[in-house]
Formats: sequence, C-alpha cells, structure tokens
Amino acid sequence: MPGDNGVAHGASKFKHKVWRRQRSTTEGENSRCADSATLDNCRQNLRALFSQIEQEFEKLYSENISLQDRVNLLSLRLEQCGSAERPDNYDQIDGGLQKNAKKSGSQISQKIKSTYKTSTSRFTSTFKSTSQPYCGQLVRTFADHTDGVWEVSVSHQGHRVLGTASADYTARIWCIESGAVLLQYYGHHGSVNSIRFHPTNDLVLTASGDNTAHIWKASIPTSLLTSSELKNQSSDEEVEDEKAVDVSNTHFIHAPLQTILGHSNVVVAADWLVKGDRVISGSWDGSALVSDVETGVTVDTLSGHENALTNVVCHSSQPFALTSSKDSSVRLWDIRDSSVQVNALVGHSSSVTSAVFAATNRIVSSSDDRTVKCWDMRNMSAPYIVIRCDSAVNRLSVSNTGTIAVPQDNRHIRLYDLNGARLGRLPRSNHVGHTRMVSSTAWNDDIGGCCNLFTAGFEKRVLGWNVTVKTSDSKDKTKSNN
Repeated sequence: MPGDNGVAHGASKFKHKVWRRQRSTTEGENSRCADSATLDNCRQNLRALFSQIEQEFEKLYSENISLQDRVNLLSLRLEQCGSAERPDNYDQIDGGLQKNAKKSGSQISQKIKSTYKTSTSRFTSTFKSTSQPYCGQLVRTFADHTDGVWEVSVSHQGHRVLGTASADYTARIWCIESGAVLLQYYGHHGSVNSIRFHPTNDLVLTASGDNTAHIWKASIPTSLLTSSELKNQSSDEEVEDEKAVDVSNTHFIHAPLQTILGHSNVVVAADWLVKGDRVISGSWDGSALVSDVETGVTVDTLSGHENALTNVVCHSSQPFALTSSKDSSVRLWDIRDSSVQVNALVGHSSSVTSAVFAATNRIVSSSDDRTVKCWDMRNMSAPYIVIRCDSAVNRLSVSNTGTIAVPQDNRHIRLYDLNGARLGRLPRSNHVGHTRMVSSTAWNDDIGGCCNLFTAGFEKRVLGWNVTVKTSDSKDKTKSNN
C-alpha cells in the first residue's frame, strides 16, 4: 500500500540519518584522539629536547666552575711568588686549559662552542695579570635553608644573631658564634625576600612574594645564646660538614604579630623607619607604602617610580628612605610628619638592585649594569665615583669605616672604599666561597665576635667572614711615615 511504502521509506531515511550522525561523531572522536596523541607526542619530544639542552648547559656550567677553580689556584700561586715571577708550570697549565676548552667545545653546538672558547680565553688572560689580594678568612657557614637565600641581616641590639630570608618561604635567626638555628619563621606563603631587625625591640620585619610584609616577635632566651649545647666550632669543621646544623634548640613561629597589606604584587623589601613605629614596604607594583606598626594601616603612599621596586632602605638616625627600582633610578624620600619630599638619583643604565646610606651625606647604589655608584647627598645631580665591575651587582652593604662589600652574580665579593679604591676580594675556590650568585652582604660592625661580614648565596648558604682590609687612609699614612 502507498501508506505502508511511505512509512517504510521514512523509516529507512531516518535510520540513514542516524547512521550518518553516529559515523560523523565517531570520526570526530577519532580525530580528536589522534590530535591528542599527536600533542602528547610533541610534548614528550619537547621535554626530551629541553632535558638534553639543560644537561648540556649544566655540563658546561660545571666545566666552567672547574676552570675557574684552577684559575683561582694559579692566581694564589702567583700572589705567593710575586707579580714579577711565574710558576714553572705556567705554560703547561695554560695550555691544558685551552686543550680542555677545545675538547669540551666540540661536544656541543657551534654557538655554545664559540661562547665557551671566548669565556675560556678570558679566564686564561687573568693568569697574566696581578690578582687582587685576598683580605678575608672564612670562619662560619650557615646552611639549613632548602632554597636560595635572598638577604642576610645582622641584629644591632647587642645579641650576636643574624637573620636570613629565603626562597624556601622561611626566615631564620642564627647564633653567630655557633652557627645554630635559634628561630624559624613559617608565616609567609611565598618567597621571603628581605629581613630587617627592629632598631630597639625584639621585632623582625620580613617581606614576601605573597604580597605582604610581616612583623613578628623574635624573643631569644639568653639561655639559648649561652647554652653549652651551642658550642663554637672551628671554620675547618664548618667547611667539611656544612649540613651538621644544630636544630635541637630551635623555636618555630607560625603567625605574625602584624600583617602589612595594601600591595597588589610581590613585596620585595621592607624596612623600619628611624623611630621604629612605622615601616616602609616596596613592591613590584611600583609603589612604597608607609604603614603604622601598631595598626598595620597605610599612612602614606610613595609613588613616582615607573617600574617595579627592587629594594627599600631607611636611614638609621634620620627620617630618610631610599627606594631603588627597575626603572634605573633611586629615589631619596624625606619623610616628615607633615610632608614627603623626594629627590631622584638618575645615572644607571639598567635595573638598580640596591641603594644604601653610607658615612655622612653619602649614598651607594648598585645595578645590573655592572656598576656601583657613590653619591653626595649635597649634590645629587651625578655620582662622584663610578666603580665598574665584571658582573651584575646585587644588594651591597657599607661598613662603619666606609668599606663597600659588593656581591656579584659571578659568585665573587669585591671590597672597595668610598673613593672607589680597590681594597681586595674574598677568596673563592672549590672549598671556600660561594658556588652560585651572591645575593646580599651585611657588615657586623657593632657587636664584635668571630665574623664581621656575612654574605648570602643562592646555593642555600650564608658565609661568615673575618675581613681585614687596609683603607686608603691607612695606606697614605704608611707612605707618609716612610
């Protein structure tokens, strides 16, 4: 019948449509599966390639470290023999380094090979010049962090303790004489970028990548500092067994007394104003906030930088503050109760990593442009001294006697005076010195003890040094007496 034929034809047509839909769905799923498998294969291939590249660079890095250690060894021999004499095996060692450089260069790409040869020739050329004398001895190693150390700071309240801020989300307080950990602070949820002690109270200020700054109490019982369990160890024992850190008397702090809020990005540093009742925090959001310690409320906002801030430092006896920035400038803030005045120090060609007060009316700044610049606060139109370094410079410090400790990306620490004269350098070899970037230095001028300079490195350690330098004034006096 016509009706039956129509129904049969409609049913057949409907089945055909359903079959086509199922087929297209199946084909789409197969196509997506194929695309997904292709993407997974690409990811795996990329991971394998990046892993090979990383291994090549790690190998290159370790070989360069080995070469630099041999350079330091020969430099030390040259110092012992005198600048006019050469060791008998000078040419042999020089040729051996060039041979090793050529051999290792053949195992990597042509571009890396040329760079490697250039750096090796630079290393070898240092054999022919008189090296700066070593002027410090390693006394103590502080090693308990699980990631790089961004900053080291010394308490000036009479306690022989220092503080460290680390990328492992913690801050630690150490006994200088023993190297033992006294306090550990776990209140932050991001990298701890700076640590500063209160000028008069047992308070500590830390800045973090969690967009906050914390104020916390660091009461250290006298018994911990004088306990017979915290025995002083020799520098040789420290170097041989850096991981043997005494944590049996460590106290743990998990919450702050006050949290400084208001920033929308990483807080890179924070410091106490002169009276200790207010703090200044600097952030990657380009601003610095003046906050009340008791309430945590923002009192004032210091704006003017055109890029992220890199450090904040306050004057120890005047209502002055310095902010350094990635915009290549430093700003000097005169913070009074009634007004805020600002002066800009412009002279660097790259990110300014730190700026500190030094002596009377002096400011010293450091930069990624490989320079350290000294400024006179009475005439800040241009620096009066420019010190050129061979690597980017990080957070430096200046002693009460005017010695600048310059930490560099190339793992070295150089010493200069405020007139730009080179005073020496700290030793660095396989067993002595930093093996990664030196991020910060801090002088211990006031409380005495076995160490008068501390340096923080990104190999998770802080080193304590006994540094003796002859300033330019003492050299001039010696010449005049002769």
